[in-house]
Order: sequence, then C-alpha cells, then structure tokens
Amino acid sequence: MAKPLILSFDGQEISLRLTKVDREKLYGAVEIEALDENGDPLFLRVLAADGKTVIDKGGTALATLNEAGDSLDRNTLIPVNADGEPIEPVVSSFDIVNKPTLTDAEDYLSHNVKSVYILDAAIEEDLELLKGYLEGGDLYKFKFSFRAGPEYDEAFLLGNKNGIFMIVGSQANLPFIKLNEATVLEPIEEEEISAEEIDFDLL
Repeated sequence: MAKPLILSFDGQEISLRLTKVDREKLYGAVEIEALDENGDPLFLRVLAADGKTVIDKGGTALATLNEAGDSLDRNTLIPVNADGEPIEPVVSSFDIVNKPTLTDAEDYLSHNVKSVYILDAAIEEDLELLKGYLEGGDLYKFKFSFRAGPEYDEAFLLGNKNGIFMIVGSQANLPFIKLNEATVLEPIEEEEISAEEIDFDLL
C-alpha cells in the first residue's frame, strides 16, 4: 500500500490518499493503427546511422555520457545550480509532515500546472476536517515533492462540490509590462527585387 500524505492543520494531522487525474480518463484517447495491404499491423522501426541497419522496438535507449564518451549511472550525477554549486536534494513529501499555509487565487494562478490529484482519506473524520478548512473557497499551499529530488514544487489545496483536489505546479515566468513600456519595433526596410534578378532556374 502506498504511503499516505500527511498534512497538519493547527496541530491536527490528516492522512490522505492521492489519485492522479488522468487526461485519458477525462477526455478519452485515440490510437491510430497502421495496417499493410493484408490487414496486418505495421510497427515503427528505426534506421541506424549506417543507412542499412533496421532496429526493432526496444532496441534503442537513452544514455548519459561523460566528456570521454563513457556511460554514466544516473545515480552518480549531482545536480548543481547556475554557479556550479551542488544543490541540496529535498526529501519526499510522503516522508514528512506537511504544514499548508493560507494563500490566495493570485498566487495560485501564477503557477504552471504539472499534475492534478483527487484527495481522499481512510478516515471520514479526516476528510471532513479538511473540507472545513477549504470551505468558502479558501486556498492552501505547501511544498511538494513526489520523490526526493533537487527541488520542491508548489502544491495547492482546493475544494468544491466535486471533491478535494491537490494541484501541483511550478512558478510561471510572467513578465508584465505597462502600455508605455511596450517595445517599439524598428521598421524593416524591404529591398525591391527586379524581375531580372530572379533566377527562374531555381524555381
């Protein structure tokens, strides 16, 4: 059984289960199948760089190489920041007690959404307690990492008549400018080309 997500509100801990909202379950999916003249299914193959070797499905893979061209184990890689300094990895949110704080819609709308989860609780009292904090449209957020990694995302909690949801996203880069700050583009001067300069042999 998967680890529960523990949230703490005013010292009261709530144990929650997460169910990811799948786009295919919401909107359905379309699968295109290619058939040959006999009605047999066709499969994608990869042509190697030599121009004659055909590689079957599963015959290619991504690898991380060092400067010498040797393969590296991803577990040996260390994330660094823009200055080349090592980044201290964060722990998984399932291994700690998370303490959401009250936020607003403006903060929520300034994030790019990565994933959406439906929240449920094994104990009905826990679910009712969480609903009480989210009633009236209140929004809460906390730092979230599904697995231990280089950085946290932001997780927002909201509820409506359809249930309680956790929306995970990252800060969006939204540069705003005023009207008098709008960039003025320099006009581009187009050179006229006479018919004699056109080489119709290239057409």
